[in-house]
Amino acid sequence: MKYASNLKSAKWRARLLAVLCASTLSACYAVEPARPPQPAPVAEVMPAPHAPGYRWVKGHYRWEGNHWQWVPGHWRPA
Repeated sequence: MKYASNLKSAKWRARLLAVLCASTLSACYAVEPARPPQPAPVAEVMPAPHAPGYRWVKGHYRWEGNHWQWVPGHWRPA
């Protein structure tokens, strides 16, 4: 009888521990660090199109991990 009582007690302790862990971990979340403001656009000279049917895509900044990276403008098929 004592063994059954200890087993029941162990099950309740395990359940209680699981509930406490779940409630503690549910409060965890990742916070992305604040990004510096995006720099001013780079002045680009638009070259002549490769062929008819292309459109110019202006250059822009893209966030690359921990800094702003300039993506140059380019011609893209329309």
